[in-house]
Amino acid sequence: MGKIKFQNIDTDRLILRKFKITDAESFLYYRTNPKVALYQSSDWLNYTMDKALEFATRQGNNEPGIPGDWFQIAVELKSNGKLIGDCAIHTLQDDPRQVEIGYTISPEYQNMGYAMEAVKALLDYLFKDLNMHRVIAVADVRNSSSVKLMEKLGMRREAHFLKNELDNGEYIDEYSYALLNEEWK
Repeated sequence: MGKIKFQNIDTDRLILRKFKITDAESFLYYRTNPKVALYQSSDWLNYTMDKALEFATRQGNNEPGIPGDWFQIAVELKSNGKLIGDCAIHTLQDDPRQVEIGYTISPEYQNMGYAMEAVKALLDYLFKDLNMHRVIAVADVRNSSSVKLMEKLGMRREAHFLKNELDNGEYIDEYSYALLNEEWK
């Protein structure tokens, strides 16, 4: 499939766009928030401004569709241009028509429908514009908000992995969800 040129995605309230260097401070703010980091790897809490600047620069120059690579998309509020989160696309190494997605919304913007709006637009982009075959997502079973979101979007729970992820010295369970192109249509 190869490299694809990303174009902004507009929704009613959001713009999904490439990261800019000016996003680093907002990105660092929510990335290191304990509520956000709770269901992520422990290194999120130790993220630095240098790492945030490097991340914003790298993602701003990146494109989706590179097998084995993560492409992260900034989620911006249309009303004020503020970065409130991001969505991620991981193109699978062995089958570039399958991707894993992820999403993060800053805590003060959670429970307002922004994650649903952003991920729905992301799925439209992946299935309609990029003609992906299958989209997967993995969530910590304790992350009930993420689990509810995937289920509301029509994603199917395909697996419950028992104690498969080491998190702060403790093994946790994860759910794996998936959606096929023909199911989204």
